[in-house]
Amino acid sequence: QVQLVESGGGLVQPGGSLRLSCAASGRDFSLYVMGWYRQAPGKQRELVATITSGGTTNYADSVRGRFTISRDNAKNTVSLQMSSLKLEDTAVYYCKVHKTGNWPAWGQGTQVTVSS
Repeated sequence: QVQLVESGGGLVQPGGSLRLSCAASGRDFSLYVMGWYRQAPGKQRELVATITSGGTTNYADSVRGRFTISRDNAKNTVSLQMSSLKLEDTAVYYCKVHKTGNWPAWGQGTQVTVSS
């Protein structure tokens, strides 16, 4: 089975940091462009960051300079280091292969709550 499992979310104060991790199984994802997405209550899911197999990154304007996406192809993992967190970063965060529709299926995600 192909599966992506997110972890690392939690409650953090504004200005704080969190590191999210995405563990992949069932397939070697080293050649795929990977992405982190997020969805806040009442809002559409949005793309946060992407990373190519070679490590080229792109970020949404809202997170550029604060978030860093990375990957370890040997471990088949993707991470999202978040710093200088803002209230508007509160959302459920998901990892997924970029631009493959609904493959693999969306997982449970991990909740990030930024609150003072």
